[in-house]
Amino acid sequence: MNFELNDEQLALQDSLSRLLGDVYGFEQRRAIAASAAGWSTAVWQRLAELGLTALPLPASHGGFGGGAADLMPVMRELGKALVLEPYLSSIVLGATAVRLAADEVLQVQLLPGVASGEVRLAWAHDEQGARHAPLWIEAHARQEDGQWVIDGAKCNVLHAPSAHRFVVSARIDAKPGDARGVALFHVDARAAGLACRAHRLVDDTPAGELRFQAVKAQPLGDPRNGAANLRVLEATLAMGTAAVCADAVGTMETAYALAVDYLGTRRQFGRLIGENQALRHRAAEMLVALEMSRSMAVVAAVAADDLDAPGAHADLARAKLVIGRHARAVCHAAVQLHGGIGMTEEYAVGHCLRRVTLIDQLFGDTEAQATRLAAMA
Repeated sequence: MNFELNDEQLALQDSLSRLLGDVYGFEQRRAIAASAAGWSTAVWQRLAELGLTALPLPASHGGFGGGAADLMPVMRELGKALVLEPYLSSIVLGATAVRLAADEVLQVQLLPGVASGEVRLAWAHDEQGARHAPLWIEAHARQEDGQWVIDGAKCNVLHAPSAHRFVVSARIDAKPGDARGVALFHVDARAAGLACRAHRLVDDTPAGELRFQAVKAQPLGDPRNGAANLRVLEATLAMGTAAVCADAVGTMETAYALAVDYLGTRRQFGRLIGENQALRHRAAEMLVALEMSRSMAVVAAVAADDLDAPGAHADLARAKLVIGRHARAVCHAAVQLHGGIGMTEEYAVGHCLRRVTLIDQLFGDTEAQATRLAAMA
């Protein structure tokens, strides 16, 4: 199998790299993070103009029909720049669920706006008691006067404060953790009974806690077709897992580049600290970990694009586990090689560590992935 990027993917990656180099330097990112919204509508519009918001959407709704393999170079570049815009929440997660589950009418209503960047979705799935269990869903949906309504709560919903629509997982039957009775719904962010408490995550990503009290919801597909809804849920989480694996690799590349540059410029006792053999060995170990993570990001993208392939679920768990461990190791080493300056708010390398710390918690941390692999074995 050829794992090299094709000409179109390389061209898009290069265009995105040049764009982010112009508008998303580290000081520019700090200013965006300090703003009230925590992300930039101007940068979002530039990403939409580049076609990134349409990349994984169907051509029939204004998209380009890309998959996880096409998203991989994009997510790497977004990770390199530590981008805070709602690409993962809206384009990777929310749009994937709508694309796979919604009927044609709802797709026509939502996806063209998502492709143009005018409509922003958010994926509301994680709950306080889940502890990385993807089927631990306590939010409950029921029918009331012929209308579906949702009660419950969702935590750490990425970019919830700025979303126009939410894609919400809820139960219509069975107990939390059960594979039966899972359904997906579309909820207007302005719906009565829906409350959002905004906060920031460890890497400054905007997020929110949602509370639903008899909130009107529109089903994505047939709520009673549990098998189909479970497949959509798994496919959406797989796409998100592959995306954050690539994001983590991009973040690792930035941390490694900063560390190598520092070793080549910082002088102590009359010579470059990079001439110290122990530090050079440390940098070499970082590069080995980075190369392994690059390969595993490819594995994750291939698995997400074909979940029915033998071993695809194990490949995803394995990739998330390996990248999670190596990302923390590389970014910790980068901070340590910088010394005290690496811990300051004004220097980028510490923000790389924050980013990979958040990514490790998304879709199951390293311990959760190890548990899943053990169960599969």
